Amino acid sequence: MSIFQSKKQMAVVYHSGHGHTEFFAQRVVEGARNVAGVEVTLLKADDLVTSPIELSTFDGLIWGSPTYFGGVSGPFKSFMDSTSPIFREQELRGKLAAGFTVSSLPSGDKQSTLLSMVVFSMQHGMLWVGNPLIPKSGIDAVANQGADRLGSWTGAMAQIDHRAPADSFTQGDIETATSFGEHFARTLNDITSTSDGHSLKAAA
Repeated sequence: MSIFQSKKQMAVVYHSGHGHTEFFAQRVVEGARNVAGVEVTLLKADDLVTSPIELSTFDGLIWGSPTYFGGVSGPFKSFMDSTSPIFREQELRGKLAAGFTVSSLPSGDKQSTLLSMVVFSMQHGMLWVGNPLIPKSGIDAVANQGADRLGSWTGAMAQIDHRAPADSFTQGDIETATSFGEHFARTLNDITSTSDGHSLKAAA
């Protein structure tokens, strides 16, 4: 293997109805870009419906959707459905996947949204990366300033009123987004591709 390794390629693919999920996605990208050796692209799910094969050019993919009625948004589900041609060819097999969601209520059944992303990724043969952040206790938790304040390990969660400005997330949710993106990028850096380009194994 050449000592000159190209950068790992990852993308954050999202849909945003009111700008909140987009703002969160941008913070995830910021966190991922803190990691050397990883190139990060921000993509709108709507733009990939006609060309889902573009996803195969990335080593890792993070999905992002608001939670509407206990699941992903309609446009994000349309994007998911559009990937059936690459599902049949298993173009995403062995690539890393993760997900995040935003809702206007503290619960909002966000876990259902993340689980639908997990199943979607598993059907594509992808490897799921969870959220390792431990929620803070004490004053930071009471003030909603701690990372992973909502306590989700399946993926990243955030909460903001749908009428609020897109950039008015709590500091805790912003920290969750950047830390989540950085963790995914570091995980991507820690794996190495086998010769066939499909399977992934932990770096020695």
